Amino acid sequence: MTFSRDNTLIVFAIHHEAKDSFDPFHVLFCGVGKVNAAYHLARSLDAWEKKHNRKPELVLNLGSAGSTHFTKETIINCTHFIQRDFDITALGAEPFATPFEDHLPRILDHGLSFPPYEKGTCGTGDNFVTSAAQGPWDVIDMEAYALAKVCLLEKVPFGCLKYISDGADGHAAGTWEDSLGLTAQRLRVAVDKIF
Repeated sequence: MTFSRDNTLIVFAIHHEAKDSFDPFHVLFCGVGKVNAAYHLARSLDAWEKKHNRKPELVLNLGSAGSTHFTKETIINCTHFIQRDFDITALGAEPFATPFEDHLPRILDHGLSFPPYEKGTCGTGDNFVTSAAQGPWDVIDMEAYALAKVCLLEKVPFGCLKYISDGADGHAAGTWEDSLGLTAQRLRVAVDKIF
């Protein structure tokens, strides 16, 4: 499957992760967290469709992420997504599952594969993880699940590449800030390989 720059929307949480490395692309900075991500992507897809009479052929989420599994400074291709901070088990729901949404699995399988990058499962939540979080994920972020779900519901292909900036541990905040310079550089190289 091939994609063109003109028909792709790249989504970052914040400008610091992109710097000025993605100026030739259509870029959305959705803000931090699931609510911001879902809201701004939904609005952007609507605006795109009104302008072009179609949806983009690809939404590509790029950014930094933590991991206790993958090595820092590597790029991981997230293909599965879960809400790691969603817990309605008291009402009998499966862990991380949204109740009364039987048409959707608790782990969304809505991420394209981009060889040669290693695949991962992204656990998204509205907190910055500084201690090992346990669950069926090996990458930790704050937006990808929401973006993947919007794309799934809107029938738009979705891709996700995350630069592992920290170990999701007690040093995560400092390591994340230190890595921002490399994040944009490494992700731009990865994107050039896709296009």
